[in-house]
Formats: sequence, C-alpha cells, structure tokens
Amino acid sequence: MADEKVIAAQKWVNATYGGVSGYARCPEDGKTGWPVMYSLTMGLQHELGISPVVANFGAGTLAKVQALGTIGIGWQKNKNIVKILRHALFCKGYWGGDTGVASFDSVAAASVDKMKENMGIEQDGGVVQPKVLKAMLNMDAYAVLAGGTDKVRSIQQWLNGRYWKRSNFSIGPTDGHYSRDVQQALMKAIQLQIGISEADATGNFGPGTQAGLKANTVGPGSSGIIMQLFSAACVFNEPIASSPEDDQRTHFTDVWDGDISGWLKGFQKFSALEVTGVGDYRTWAQLLVSMGDPDRPVNGSDTAYTITPSRASRMYADGYRYVGRYLNEASAGGGSKMIEEGELATIFAAGMRVFPIFQDHGRSLAEYNWANGRKHGQWAHDQAVHFGFNRGTVIYFAVDYDATVEDMPRILEYFRGVTSGLSSKGKRYLHGVYGSRNVCAQVTQATDAAYSFVSGMSWGFSGNLGMPLPQNWSFNQIKEYKVTNGSDVFYLDRDAHRPRSDEGQKSVNRVVSPAAGFIANIERLHTLAKNYGKGDPNRLVTDYYRQKRYAGTQWKLLISDIDRSFVEYADDNGAELLDAFTDPFTGDSLDPQHLLATAAGHLIKPSPAAAGSANEGDVAGWAGDLMTFYGEWRRDSDSIASGHTYCVQRLGQNGVVSSFGHNDLVEDADGYLLAAQMRSGKSIAAAVRAHYEQTGGVTRFRDFFAKRFGSKAATATDAAFDILTTPHNLIAAGRTYLVLTTAEEGVVLPNILPTDRLKEYCRGFADVLVARAGLERRSQARYLANHKSLFR
Repeated sequence: MADEKVIAAQKWVNATYGGVSGYARCPEDGKTGWPVMYSLTMGLQHELGISPVVANFGAGTLAKVQALGTIGIGWQKNKNIVKILRHALFCKGYWGGDTGVASFDSVAAASVDKMKENMGIEQDGGVVQPKVLKAMLNMDAYAVLAGGTDKVRSIQQWLNGRYWKRSNFSIGPTDGHYSRDVQQALMKAIQLQIGISEADATGNFGPGTQAGLKANTVGPGSSGIIMQLFSAACVFNEPIASSPEDDQRTHFTDVWDGDISGWLKGFQKFSALEVTGVGDYRTWAQLLVSMGDPDRPVNGSDTAYTITPSRASRMYADGYRYVGRYLNEASAGGGSKMIEEGELATIFAAGMRVFPIFQDHGRSLAEYNWANGRKHGQWAHDQAVHFGFNRGTVIYFAVDYDATVEDMPRILEYFRGVTSGLSSKGKRYLHGVYGSRNVCAQVTQATDAAYSFVSGMSWGFSGNLGMPLPQNWSFNQIKEYKVTNGSDVFYLDRDAHRPRSDEGQKSVNRVVSPAAGFIANIERLHTLAKNYGKGDPNRLVTDYYRQKRYAGTQWKLLISDIDRSFVEYADDNGAELLDAFTDPFTGDSLDPQHLLATAAGHLIKPSPAAAGSANEGDVAGWAGDLMTFYGEWRRDSDSIASGHTYCVQRLGQNGVVSSFGHNDLVEDADGYLLAAQMRSGKSIAAAVRAHYEQTGGVTRFRDFFAKRFGSKAATATDAAFDILTTPHNLIAAGRTYLVLTTAEEGVVLPNILPTDRLKEYCRGFADVLVARAGLERRSQARYLANHKSLFR
C-alpha cells in the first residue's frame, strides 16, 4: 500500500535533483526501499558539494556531514538538508514534521530521539550525528521484524550503545535478526576487547584475532565484557538441532552459568568439536566464522585429484576416512576432476568412504535454472549408475559461488529441476547441496535436500556471514592445502564430518541383502526399541528408518518428528540402516526407508473413515507419489494429453522408469499393509516376517486395494481427487512442493486443473490398481504352486 509521505519524498527528491550529474531517479510509488534512500543520499551529496553524486554513503560523505557541525534543534544552514532529514524520517517510519519548516525543529528532534532509543544509543535532544544521519538513509530496521527475536535485538542494541562512537563502527540494525552486519559488529567488538586497535579492528578473522581468542578462553567463573560477547555469539548460533535434548536456546549474559554451559556442550557436539564444555579457541572460531579453526583435526576431505594407491595410503595415514570425488569432468578451471575407472576400489581398499559430488561449472547465476537442474539430475544419476553407486547414495550438487539472497529464487528452481531429474530416473539417488550456509539452508527448506556440504572455507561469502550451520550439515569444507607425498604433489580440501550424518559409501555394486537380512534387521531394531523403554517400539523402528530422508521439516509437520535420541541409542548399540533388500516375490530391490516411512504415515495418521477421502498418512505413501507423478504428467502433457493414458502407460509399470514406478507402488502397498498389521496389535517385527516370509507379497495389491479403497475403483478415484484438491493448508503446501519436484515453475496445479481432466487422471490411478489386483487373482494359485518351498 502506498504511503503518502513516501510519495511526497520521492516526488520532491526527483524534482529537486533530477538534473544533477550522477543522480538516479527513484520510483514514485509510495514504497519505501533502497531506491528512495539512495536518491535522498545523492541529494544530500549534492548539497554537500560532492560531484558527481553516487548511491553510497561512504567515508567522504560522512566527513562532509561532520564538517556541517552539530545538527540539532534550530539548525537551518541548509533548508534542503533539513528537508532530506524530514523525508528520511518519514521513509524510516518516523514522523518527520512539517517539510515546509526550514529549520530542524523539536518535532523532528523528538523522532530522532525515538529512533535512537530503538537503536539502543543515548537520547540527547535529537542531535543528528553523522553516523545517525547515515543510519537514517539506509534500510536497517530498528524494530523487531517478522521472524526476529527480542533476545537478538537486545544484543544488537547493546552493541550499538557500547560501540557506535568507535571510528570503525556504524550503527547496526536492531531488527532481531542475526545477519552479516551483526556478525561484523560482533567481530569488531571482540577485536577491540582483546586489544586490537580501532584501525585494525576490521572484522576479519586474522592472525591477531586468532591469537587474542586463544588467550581468552571463557568457562566457569568467567564474567565481564568478554563473557557478554561470548554469550552473544552463542545466542546468534542457536538453536542446536543435533538431537531433542540438545535442541536448546541460551541467553545473553555477562556471567558464566549452567545455561551457557549446557548449551555450549550441545553446540560443540553438533559442530563435531571436542566437547570440552568451555569456550576455548576452537569453540570461539566455530561461533564466529564458517570454517571455524581450519587446522582442527578432521577425518573428511574432498579433491579434484585422482586418488592413487599412494595418495590413498597417505590420506589414511593422515587421518582421513571420507573423500568427496566428482561424478563428472567439467569445471570452470578446466582439468580432470572425474572419478577414474578403478579409483573407487583403490579408495575402499585403503579404508576410506566416498561421497559423490556433481558440478558442471556452477560459478554464476546464469547457469541455475530448472531445465539445467533437470538435465544435471539425470546426468548425475547416469554417472552414479556407471560407477556403481548404491541406491540411497547422496549426490551433492554444487553452488560454487557467493549466491546472494536475490539469487535464491533461481537457485531453488535449479534444485527443483534436480529433484525432477532424479525422480524421472526412478529416485535411486538422493540430492544433497554444496554451497554457503545460506544456500544449504534455503535449498534444504525448499527442496528437502538430504544433507548439506557447506563451503565453509569461503568464510567471506555473504551466505556464510551471519548464518548458523544448517541443521542437516554432513560435511563442512574448512581448508585447502597442498599435500607433498614424496615426489607427488596434489591438493586436498579438509572437511569436518558430522557423526551420524551422511556416511558416504564403503562399496559399490552392492549385492543387496535378501528379505531374511531385512527381517533380521527389523527384529534387532524392535528389540532395541523395547530396551530403550520410551515410546511405541513400532514407531521407534520406523523413526530409525525415516532418519535420513523422511525426517525433515515437511515430514515433521505432515506426520510427526522422529525420536533422534533413539536413533543415537540404536546406532550406539550396533543398529544398521539398510539401503535395500530383495523382495522374495518379484526379485526386485525394494527401498526399506521409503517402505517404513509409508508405514509410519499410515500408523500415525490412519486413513479417514469416510470413503473417497484421504489425509496426511496417505500423503506419506501412495498420495505423495501420486502428487509427484502428477507433476511428471503435466510436464509431459504435450506428448500425452490424457491423464488416464499417462497413468496406464507409466504408473507402477514394470520396466518403465518414472517418479511413481513399480517399486514405489509395491512399497506403498506393503507400507500400508504393515501399518494395518501394527494397528491390529502385531509388532513390526512380526508384521514384516509374516508379510515377506508368508504370502503377503502374493496378494499385496489386491489386499491394499481392498483394505484402503474397499475394492472399488470409484472410491480410489474419489480419494485421489480429494487429496489432489483439498484446501487443507498443510497438504496443499506439500502438494505444491511435490508437484514441483517433477514439473517446472508455472505448472497448473491439480486443484485448479479442470475437474473433468483431473478426474480422468484419478481414474487412471484407480484403473492401475484394479488391473494389478486382477492380475494377482489370476496368478495367485500358480505362484503358490511354483513356490511351495518358500512358505513351508
């Protein structure tokens, strides 16, 4: 909505300075923002005698303002500067008074004092110091903005109040958000407190700062300004999300206490630091910069160089257990990066694991769009298959430049394309993201990336300043260095690895366990769940299998969070998360993680009683796959316009790779049937054994169709239509996300597709189920006769 006072400011500044050399006109739309602030700044520069004017309030402008003397009540040396002050106040949301009054009066001064109060600096009768004027002409907010907190704002105000008069300080925002500017203010404050001169307190994490922090460990008994600054850094890095008991927040304090101590231990654990319980140098560094202490012990690495037996031996001896290698050749700098034939065997033989990276240049925004993402997803899949990477492997897709907030829409479109490309190949692999902390966090939130590989050594990236580590980080790249290995020289990046995150792969072309191995695995987990003694053992087993791919924010909102303490307990007691097992009825390789996520959905959110309706539990299984498949159909609708035809030809069909393939349908049916068994009182261990060792798989589609849809095609059609059109906020948001995993932005969403066309698509889904159930009726007797030994 247009603000009349902002419109007045825009019209006046354009009319007054439109002909000035270098001046850029601002829109006259009544919306405050950088354009009008830049225009007012350029108007001020003209009044100060600066030519040509520029859209920047730099040191020269600050010095010229200083030369004006004290600007307070009654000041009237330049009526246009007084008008600029009044218009700036209006654009900042304060009352500027009568712009026709030529002198700076008490009305404007009162507003300046109110703004100073919000900034956290002393009120002095409305005097406009040069730094205050500079702050009036930017877009920093001095009230808590959406998503901000009063706790962060109190620290921002404290920093302003204590340090704003120092020569290297500007007045920062007090909007309740940790940001790049706030991080720099905190760094400069720390530098001043550890004895660095104002001239050298630049906010850079240099040798002097590092030495000062090494001499200022905080812990029990600490108090004073250094303790306040340390606690501020802790607050800026909250919350911790490594496990429920560590998901803590702390507070701003000048005295070490139990709250700080408990939070710090959780932070050290989450950051893969030694849990010392004190604010030592490595903890200071981790709180302040994205690479932390680049020389700390780590066991992860990545490289663009081929790992030869000699290099592998040296790396293992140096403590490395993980290495990231590239699936493809291209890079901005040229040269060979791709895994070579036989290299993986060399790495495994040396005792290391591999995590694959995909990067095709990736150094500019122009490369990031949906079509490129889809192509890269498919390309990465094909390369991963070529090298034999096992199902469930995480592939990290790279954003290898300082992507800004403004770039993020394009970056997210690229990753939606990546998910579409991987889905089109049968969802064999998971997508991860490599980039700055902000890129990783945004991509994970928007596309549910499995893990984040953080480009932490690029600590000056805007996306790494003022951002905590993403909650799903697995690797953090902290330093590049040259390895001299006898006469051989190669370069290696040192990567911190978070325990119990992505463990990479220790083999390829794995011969998957038969159903017996999966059954034994579930029985072992169920025993551990009972011994754990908290919560429903059946749900805990599904929690364990959801941990990597089905426990993000979307799944937490859809059905529930998982018990991460149990996951840790199970890991500590020898549990194993399987990537695949063999279905004894088809010989196909099934995905137990998708299977048990589906079972969890139906267990936690049983299907609604009303025929022809669906809910969140269905979205965890068949309905979620149907949403994704809808996006695939709309993407391909130019070649197959009929939704019914598309389903019949591609949904759940053997030998056809799609986002809702045959194995997906098997896992959806089996997951539903396992949940039904658990709801009837059977343990998950017994349900899994009965289903895969007896005859459950022989009639899985017939049983699923009967139990979920009453064996009625009309009911299945109506339930599909219901889930694709419901206005339920959570389901609608998830539906949009899932459709966009296979379709481009701008796709016609199912809830606005003409009813007759959507119904036709839904009937296609129902007819596929009817056909599958009918096939089982005809083949059941023959199957049982041919497989008697399986069911003795």
